[in-house]
Amino acid sequence: MVRPTARARLALLQTALVLTAGAALTGLTYLLMRRRALFTYLDPTGSDPPEVKDLHAVVDRVQADTLSALLPQAALALVVVTALAAVLSWAVAGRVLRPIRAISAAARRLSAENLTERVPVTTPADELSALAGTVNDMLDRIQRGIAERDRILDSQRLFTANAAHELRTPLTTARAAIDVTLDGHPSRAELLAMAGDVRDAVEHMQRVLNGLLLLARSQAGLAARQPADLTAIAAAALDAVHARAAAADVTVRPRLRPAPVTGEPVLLERMIGNLVDNAIRYNRAGGHLAVDTDTAGGRAVLRISNSGRQIPPDEAETLLEPFVHGQGTRVRTHGLGLGLTIVRAITLAHQGRIAVTARPGGGLDITIDLPRDPTADRPTR
Repeated sequence: MVRPTARARLALLQTALVLTAGAALTGLTYLLMRRRALFTYLDPTGSDPPEVKDLHAVVDRVQADTLSALLPQAALALVVVTALAAVLSWAVAGRVLRPIRAISAAARRLSAENLTERVPVTTPADELSALAGTVNDMLDRIQRGIAERDRILDSQRLFTANAAHELRTPLTTARAAIDVTLDGHPSRAELLAMAGDVRDAVEHMQRVLNGLLLLARSQAGLAARQPADLTAIAAAALDAVHARAAAADVTVRPRLRPAPVTGEPVLLERMIGNLVDNAIRYNRAGGHLAVDTDTAGGRAVLRISNSGRQIPPDEAETLLEPFVHGQGTRVRTHGLGLGLTIVRAITLAHQGRIAVTARPGGGLDITIDLPRDPTADRPTR
């Protein structure tokens, strides 16, 4: 059984209402005319002369003829009015439902590859324009979600390719060392050298895997939040690298003010630890490392700047990408190229922001701001 369209149902409903109202009006008119005639010509005394009785007979015939003519004429008028109402109802229903048809047509044209089109919003503002606005807001969210999905997938593909390369290189080194050493009759010294090469390759792969696991953990979000202070974490990180900084002839300039936050302390410790480690690793003899913590604008701010080699300003942000060590390259160094990538992931997991700027004299200036702990200023009982 074919179900009529919404336009047809609406037109039928309006036509039925007009037909019912017209029929009721016709019946009421008929009854009122008949009742008025009875009340007008009824003589309560019953003593009318013959002339009056003849006049009553004439009036009765006129009344009967009038009522007889009323019904077919009213029925004809009702048919004409109903037909006109049907036509007008169809036109009005089409006009009222036009925005819904536009919304439906736009939804049919949309696909996962084309989310740029939007439903036209009618004026003045009514329920249909509100529906169109709601659909457009939904399409905006879908488009942003798909764009974010594509960005994440592209990033994951690039990350997987880089990770595979980083793991393949030490495996190739270990395999070559084993093949070269075992090709013949190796001496004890050659076997020990091969074992050292294999151990170095295994340690490198272990560091890569540990970095990948930490990166995956930070990207998965925070399971729970605890109060923490960037000042205490930064102070502990500087104490841990004090000997390394002295050996590398790097001057440490701490300026630590309270910077309370909420988050996962282990990840925050790794975030600041990676920043301090990179600031010393890629510094120069006689250089410096400045670590500042403070609050500004309701945010906890951590700033780490260091001296070092010159970095082009337009390549500073690329250091946040995995396995990049500077100048867009993936050179082999003591680092893995995951330090700043992990820092960015931890920052984003804490709803923070990170900015990396190349210093004119060499080195980097890294600023991280996180939401400040709102309970830090509450008095304790």
